[in-house]
Amino acid sequence: MSVKKKILFIHRWLGFITGLVVFIVSITGCIFCFQDEIQDVLYSYRKVESQGVPYLNPSALKATALQKYPKAVVNYTYYYGKDRPAVLMANLDKQGFVYLYYNPYTGQFLHEENPQRNFFIIVEYIHLYLLLPPKIGSLIVGISVIIFIGMMTTGIILWWPKRKTDRKRSFTIKWNGRWRRVNYDLHNVLGFYATSIALILAITGLSIAFDWMREGIYTAANLGKAYPTEKALFKSDTLFKGSLIPPVANQAFVFAQKHSVDAQMFLIYDPTEKAGTVGVTAYRKSLHFYHSDGYTFDKHTGKLLQYQPHTQKSAGMKMNEMNYDIHVGQILGFTGKIIAFLASLICASLPITGFIIWLGKRKKGRYKKPRGIAKAAVK
Repeated sequence: MSVKKKILFIHRWLGFITGLVVFIVSITGCIFCFQDEIQDVLYSYRKVESQGVPYLNPSALKATALQKYPKAVVNYTYYYGKDRPAVLMANLDKQGFVYLYYNPYTGQFLHEENPQRNFFIIVEYIHLYLLLPPKIGSLIVGISVIIFIGMMTTGIILWWPKRKTDRKRSFTIKWNGRWRRVNYDLHNVLGFYATSIALILAITGLSIAFDWMREGIYTAANLGKAYPTEKALFKSDTLFKGSLIPPVANQAFVFAQKHSVDAQMFLIYDPTEKAGTVGVTAYRKSLHFYHSDGYTFDKHTGKLLQYQPHTQKSAGMKMNEMNYDIHVGQILGFTGKIIAFLASLICASLPITGFIIWLGKRKKGRYKKPRGIAKAAVK
């Protein structure tokens, strides 16, 4: 067996092993790329009229949420932008989590969302976990993506033209050929064009699934240099519990707004644990998670424990925070989303076109006459 045949054998069996998972992960990735744009069109509660006045503070919105669900635990408050609602994540214990949408200027209740019934959140969970328990699902998806990277590598080796005369044929699809030839070109040519983007999507996807990949990217981007302050864990001083009357989350939010003046979106974390800390993340652009400033406060005294502006973060930390925006393509705006969508669509087609190629060769081999019989017939 030649080297190329061995590579083809590996490529084919890797496809059999991961084909279904790759198709599911890729097609759900296509759907999820434009989830913000689609939901903005479908749901009016995702938009509010900007009023040019300060937002209501987090404690006021939290009090409103607790009036609706007195026994709920509300630790997270999101301010998505001047023309977008504030969203509180309420833990209802046995009933799970719900998202409560409010007008950030008036406190008017807009909508209650059960994430288990949101189409795009379901799509996201299929994409991440195949609707299996997270630990099992992420492992299956992660291993399949690793194998898919191996498939793309072997695919490029198989595709690579040996002669200069074959290069034109290798880069174009013969649309006027027979359907089997068109299918063959769709698998090889589109696979080649999508490989570079697909590799980026695969690596960022692995960073979501596996801590070791995230740490590997962090270490590689930092050239092995350690930044211990970026991973430092802080606790509130419980000796001062109850000493501060105004809610620290309100003060923290105001402080972050003053120091991150260009930020459009804010996430406030106000934990119930005694030693927990209040955290504020200020994102420069609404619905984008790259380029953010981080603030950590003692929940009892309001003391600023850590300030991490984007400009002072290490290259590794910036790369990890860029991960989601790269994965869905929005790092390059709407054009980037289109590129990610097309690359994911091609990846979803590869298991199908590859299976058709294998099936065609299998049938061709079955109906092909043995040489001995063919010679006897000539005589």
